[in-house]
Amino acid sequence: MDVILREDVEKLGLKGEVVSVARGYARNFLLPRKLAELATPGKVAEIQKRDEQRARHEARTADQAEQIADVLRKTVLRFEVQAGPTGTLFGSVTPTNIAEELWRTRKVRVDRKKIGIDTIKRIGRYEVPIEVFQDVSVDVKTLVVPEGGELPPEEELAAMAAAEAAANAPAEAPAPAEVEEAPVEDAAPVDELEPTAEESAEQVPDDAFDHAVDEALVADEPAAAEPEEDGTEA
Repeated sequence: MDVILREDVEKLGLKGEVVSVARGYARNFLLPRKLAELATPGKVAEIQKRDEQRARHEARTADQAEQIADVLRKTVLRFEVQAGPTGTLFGSVTPTNIAEELWRTRKVRVDRKKIGIDTIKRIGRYEVPIEVFQDVSVDVKTLVVPEGGELPPEEELAAMAAAEAAANAPAEAPAPAEVEEAPVEDAAPVDELEPTAEESAEQVPDDAFDHAVDEALVADEPAAAEPEEDGTEA
């Protein structure tokens, strides 16, 4: 089924894009987490109109691209974000965030698909590659800063990343001890295992989901025009 992404979703698409996904993935993950909405004809038309308006501001010639690239070379983007003690973000900085910030601060419009990162997930100093036009590319300096603070030196950033990697590394399994084998009980059949409370809360019955989809599509359809009176009497 087709949905419209409300946020950038890694390895799936960018905010505002229409993507095709499995119904179960939409029903049990994207829609409950408000990462996407149903792609009704009216909403798809709005997105197409918006994309056309954005495209008018992008570079159309090599000369325009060079002018934009010159502005971007002098630009330093700054994102203040919530981060943990080891520098990991509570969230991420995405291509859409970068494109929107460039428009907000510089009134420069770039194609989000030409921004050469997936997501930024740690504080730090970055050089974000952007293809402005064919054969015209530039790296934009980008600072991802902890909220209410400043970036530590590069050595400290590297140490924080190494400490987090070490903490998340799987521990070595202890040597197996010789124990007396106990009889193994037969496992319950898969179809007898009940889902957890969290899983049950997220699962949406197929018939209820299909009904909600149908209602959304019907609500998005334009109302039929009433027949005009021709002034004749029956």
